[in-house]
Amino acid sequence: MQQFPCPFCGLRNEQEFHFAGEAGKIRPDTTRKVSAADWADYLYTQKNTMGEVREVWMHSPCAEIFILRRDSVSMAVLGVEQLRKNKP
Repeated sequence: MQQFPCPFCGLRNEQEFHFAGEAGKIRPDTTRKVSAADWADYLYTQKNTMGEVREVWMHSPCAEIFILRRDSVSMAVLGVEQLRKNKP
């Protein structure tokens, strides 16, 4: 079983984490009319890049959201970037 590093809690079992999407994906502007095709593209289209990827993950026990850098081929964790400036 793989372990992921939470920037606040340290190394934890992968079952404690939830994948939240690709990092840097831009949500459609909801202050304007958004077509069903644009919503579908945003929700369901993934790059599926081979190699290094940046993803948004959430550590369920502490509810922190962070960026996980990993190799999508080997599944090796390359690093984490916390999104919160200070610990709660």
